[in-house]
Parts: sequence; structure tokens; C-alpha cells
Amino acid sequence: MAAITPELSGTYTIDPAHTRIGFVARHAMVTKVRGSFNEFTGTVVIDAEKPEQSTAELAIKVDSIDTRNADRDGHLRTNDFLDLDNYPEITFRSTSAQLVDENNAKLSGDLTIKGVSHPITIDFEFEGAATDPFGNKRLGFEGSHTISRKDYGITWNAPLETGGVLVSDKVVLEFEVSLVKNA
Repeated sequence: MAAITPELSGTYTIDPAHTRIGFVARHAMVTKVRGSFNEFTGTVVIDAEKPEQSTAELAIKVDSIDTRNADRDGHLRTNDFLDLDNYPEITFRSTSAQLVDENNAKLSGDLTIKGVSHPITIDFEFEGAATDPFGNKRLGFEGSHTISRKDYGITWNAPLETGGVLVSDKVVLEFEVSLVKNA
């Protein structure tokens, strides 16, 4: 099993070609819709000897939302949901980091959606370290966190004839992150 060790300390850039920033929401109370954001940038500083000094920043382009349905994506960009015209980015900035054990970490910070910030804590599992064929040091992490979209002022919904609503309040954020160490 992989372990976060001192030689992994350093500054890393999130590799968008090998990273998925996604979400899952319940639709019509009977199924789930999965989506992702295809454009984002981020930096992670890992201090394996003093994990509490590790940091992360992420900026997600709202326009890059992709649920594999153009009409739904268009609706998600409107003021009913993410309000792209006024808030073109979703951001996360860490406020603290904790190494739970050699394979797991907690990253706390402020998630800002539609200009509203709330603290969240994401549990990450370290997936491993490798040197790719181009000589780049890579680290992999996976994590998730459930938010209430109402907390961020995203309240649009439609009632169903059978009871319930079209879109769940709870949304699971999913992070499958590949980091590349800066030279």
C-alpha cells in the first residue's frame, strides 16, 4: 500500500488531463446524474514532515460543466444553478491539513460557489506515487465530500407528481486527482 513519505514533499500542479473533478446528484428521486468539470487549475503543497503546513488551491471553470447532456449543462450554467454570468469559477482554498495515517489525509478549506463560501473537509486516500515515462513525479489522491446545494443559494427545483423533487439537495463532490511535482 502507498504511503505519504518525506521525499514526496514539494509543490505540485494538478494535471487536468489525468484528474476528474466530478459530482453526483439524485435525479427524479430514482436515479443519479453524474457530471464533471473539464477545465480547472490547482496547486498543492505537500509537507510530509509537517502535514499541517500542507496547502491546496483549486479554481474550476463553471463553463466547463459536462453531464453529457447539452440542455442540462446549459440549465446548470444559468442563475437557477451556478450562475455562470456572475460567478465564472468555483474555488477551494485550504485552511488546514491533517495526516490521518500514512495513506489518508483530511483537507479542510473554504469552498465558494456562486459567491457563497462554506468550510468543508474532504477525506482523501493516497493512491500512490510514480515517475511517469517523461520523468515527472506523480502522486494520486481520491476523495469525496457531500454538500447541500441550498447552502450555496442553489435552490431551484421542480416537484414530481409522485412526490419528491426533480433534483436532490445533497450533491456528492468527487475528486480523482493526479499531481505533477514542479521542477
